[in-house]
Amino acid sequence: MQTRELGRSGLQISPLMLGSNVFGWTIDEATSFAVLDAFVANGGNAIDTADAYSVWVPGHVGGESETIIGKWLRQRGRRDDVIIATKVGWEVNADNKGLKKDYILRAVEGSLQRLQTDYIDLYQSHKDDPTTPVEETLEAYAQLVKEGKVRVIGASNFTAARLQESLDASAKHGFPRYETLQNLYNLYDRADFEQNLAPLLLQENIGAIPYYGLAAGFLTGKYRDQADLQKSQRGAGVGQKYLNDKGLALLTALDAVADRQQATLAQVALAWLMQAPAVTAPIASATSVGQVTELLEATELRLTAEDLETLETAQAVPAAK
Repeated sequence: MQTRELGRSGLQISPLMLGSNVFGWTIDEATSFAVLDAFVANGGNAIDTADAYSVWVPGHVGGESETIIGKWLRQRGRRDDVIIATKVGWEVNADNKGLKKDYILRAVEGSLQRLQTDYIDLYQSHKDDPTTPVEETLEAYAQLVKEGKVRVIGASNFTAARLQESLDASAKHGFPRYETLQNLYNLYDRADFEQNLAPLLLQENIGAIPYYGLAAGFLTGKYRDQADLQKSQRGAGVGQKYLNDKGLALLTALDAVADRQQATLAQVALAWLMQAPAVTAPIASATSVGQVTELLEATELRLTAEDLETLETAQAVPAAK
């Protein structure tokens, strides 16, 4: 599988990153191991997690996903074969959140321990912390890079303005710069990314690794009416946001392209992202070995001009008529 460079970092990753927010949540440890095995066996090498996964589950405290990945890395001996991306800054609890220097330096030790590794390939600010100067955050990362605990840093859920402010601070003070941006972007959710973020990413050669590439599963075609929303734990949220005239028009367009390409809707939606300017690799999660195989096959799919026009035309449909 051909790889792509993450920004200007020198790190080479597969065109699809495996999201691990489901590990320890909707799939257990054994199934998570099987998913990881299949991902690597089929050419994938980039795994995204966070210290806050899966704090939203009753009884969880955060770090569950990192812990499973760490056990897999140790048992399989695959640390040198994969790029591990994790995050800091999301609220794990009242005392563990934000991007202040002392907290980052403390939080990274927990991630390293759970991941059973002595370095993190890509360490990301999970969301902006407006109460902390960007210089303080970047100073923490500079220390971690110098100590060899972090190779590259990235941002997530940042506005273009805050990303630019951070880049300026890195240039001024000689701090490491954010090489990646992990924000919301998919066939449905496009406006903010394309209008505000993509121009900056292209100008600065920063790699986008967007999340919700399948719009929480909506773009797989799984949810087409109200009855379908009962199929999963996140069905209600999916329906509220995506089950509307625009969403259904996109599914119709995806159906047409998938038929022409002899592919699934998920493969088409991910292939569209992989061909989008500024995108290095979309992130998608899988809950079975079969899903892993399906998603990775999207890396071989090349959408034609006709395909892209079909998908673009559907964008013109308003969410509600």
